[in-house]
Amino acid sequence: MTGGAAARRRTRQPPASGPVLTRRQLNRSLLERQQLLRRVAMPAESMIERLVGMQAQVPIDPYVGLWSRLEAFRPEELSSLITERRVVRAVAMMRTTIHLMTAGDWLAMRPVLQAVAERGFMTGSPFGRRLVGLDVAEVVAAGTALLDERPRTAADLAKELHERWPDRDPQSLAYAVRYLAPLVQIPPRGLWGRSGGPVLATADSWLGRPVATDASPDVLILRYLAAFGPATVLDIQTWSWLTRLREAVDRLRPRLRTFRDEEGRELFDVPDGPLPDPDTPAPPRFLPQYDNVLLSHKDRGRVAADGNVWARSSGEPEINAAGGSFLVDGFLAGGWKVAREGPRATLVVTPVTPLAPEDERAVADEGAALLTLLAADVTDRDLRIGAAS
Repeated sequence: MTGGAAARRRTRQPPASGPVLTRRQLNRSLLERQQLLRRVAMPAESMIERLVGMQAQVPIDPYVGLWSRLEAFRPEELSSLITERRVVRAVAMMRTTIHLMTAGDWLAMRPVLQAVAERGFMTGSPFGRRLVGLDVAEVVAAGTALLDERPRTAADLAKELHERWPDRDPQSLAYAVRYLAPLVQIPPRGLWGRSGGPVLATADSWLGRPVATDASPDVLILRYLAAFGPATVLDIQTWSWLTRLREAVDRLRPRLRTFRDEEGRELFDVPDGPLPDPDTPAPPRFLPQYDNVLLSHKDRGRVAADGNVWARSSGEPEINAAGGSFLVDGFLAGGWKVAREGPRATLVVTPVTPLAPEDERAVADEGAALLTLLAADVTDRDLRIGAAS
């Protein structure tokens, strides 16, 4: 046996053991942890923390996501949290995307995800390649100093950095800072009913506190499992874009429960993670364009029925590109969008398969409530459920 073969044998993982969880059990567990089985009375700040952040490059998305999870949610509550600096629109977090997070979570998690930001900049974008041969750390330091002085747009940052490095692409210089320094987007970006382009600020200047220094992924893994588990190592990596987490999960193994899915893959979970009865009723829920339940597992089978185009894909869903998606009995059932024409607003719902009459009525009721949230400025509202696509 060669040395390489011997090493592979020594590092080969043992067969997965533990009880088998069906796809429906995993579905109900995810919905329970994501607060989608029933709305709850909870402060929006606590919900954002429980969810370990909410993807937010579409500013309205967190409002829809919180509305679907909280009783009597008021958009003004989230706007106040942003202006009071208790939650932040954090740049380059999980999957290098913008996430709405509590200030404390962002400060703690940003150093853990620094490697994701660095990889995204150097290999996942054209910007790193355009700065080959340049001391990127010097660029980041210069950009951070400018943002510590006062918040700036990316365009302003690019212009000022280009004055120092005139032979380099200005956009790439600005993106080096955006990816590699811990930054947030400040209001009015992300406020309900307000508009405003992204303006960047540092942790020190916006929160008066620096980010943490501990880059260990252990706490992040446990937080993920509490919000999304039971899950595989690949699921955790799909959500975070961290790599090589097997060693960290094995280190945590004594603190975790283990299961198997129906395909024999090992699943990990926190000891107190809820596992509801698979027959627990799941009412229709409307989700924003990018929601936690769609983007946080390698295999989307726990939220997509067999044969659904989303079931085995970890890419971005296409059906909800114009608005969002909706669940029926806990599984993806189609997409939605709001169409406006003058004083009239129409919620257009497009199922992927025909809805049973009772499901169609429940979807219509939930959709009407969503339209009241999104089109509160008009009184002429309509809802249309189209033919299955």
